[in-house]
Amino acid sequence: MKIWIDISNAPHVRFFKDVIKYFKDECEDVIVTARDFGDIHKLMDMYNIDFISVGSHGVSLYDKLKESTSRVNDLVDIIHSEKVDVGLSKHTIELPRITYGLGIPSVYIIDNEHAQAVNKLTLPLCNRIITPNSIDIWKLMQFGADPNNIIPYNGTSELMHFKSFEYNENILEDLNIDLKYTKTILMRPEASFASYLNSDCNKSVLSPIVDVLKEYANILILPRFKNQAKIFEGIDNVTILEPPIDTASLIKKCDLVVGAGGTMNREAAILQTPVISCYPGETLSVDQYYVDNGLMYRTNDVQDVIHQALDFIVNPHEKIPIETDDLFQLIIDNVYDSVK
Repeated sequence: MKIWIDISNAPHVRFFKDVIKYFKDECEDVIVTARDFGDIHKLMDMYNIDFISVGSHGVSLYDKLKESTSRVNDLVDIIHSEKVDVGLSKHTIELPRITYGLGIPSVYIIDNEHAQAVNKLTLPLCNRIITPNSIDIWKLMQFGADPNNIIPYNGTSELMHFKSFEYNENILEDLNIDLKYTKTILMRPEASFASYLNSDCNKSVLSPIVDVLKEYANILILPRFKNQAKIFEGIDNVTILEPPIDTASLIKKCDLVVGAGGTMNREAAILQTPVISCYPGETLSVDQYYVDNGLMYRTNDVQDVIHQALDFIVNPHEKIPIETDDLFQLIIDNVYDSVK
């Protein structure tokens, strides 16, 4: 069987790395394509994943449309010539359009019901849609998803990131970070270029939070782009991290995560590291899932973030048991079942 996996965002590398290894160990033919965006290529190299680089990412709506159209044009020739049996991706725009057009079954993973542009362009075309059961099925149907194609599971997609996770307790030493305080806070800025946010990449909602918390704990910033790194340059007691790094071990080692994004916040929740989400968009169902289970605190109020952060680094929550499904096996089973 020939499996095509398309990767369009950095977290997708960790999401699919164990799936890719599994299929290759089973002697399946795996073709991985990835666009040139953020840290995707660095992470692919970090995990020793062979891939074909196709396309990039635009900033304006015009640029995004041009890049996506160009990427479809380039990918369709590759996939058609390779005689692919099934396509697998997580919230990428191009794969569902190509697999549908070429009559190839697709397995699609989604975890963001607010990404309207992506959902409208992809969900009506997907054969199997794997989604957290925290997302209202009616919202997906409004985008054109066939309810018969929707496969819900208990948990969130970040469960996949820890399939083969080995904790490096010496991660801070390995990164040679100068620590001034006994407590350390890891922060992740917002996804400025995402179509569902489209915010100013030269600003961050984290700035006023950093200005206060840097007086109480070591601040580590994991920027998404060079512009975001510049926002925090030269600030005392603030370390700007340069990917690729073992973020899972870093999250587990830190005393608190404050994130304006989504993936790293949910990773922290799974690892039971106290986490505050100050995501500037509408609350995602997958975030609310962890909020409801007491594993994430959600607020957009700067003073509330600061107050809760100071409380968390002194009084972290106890371990909270939570039951989830085996998302890894669910994906494997559906890839095989889709070509029967």
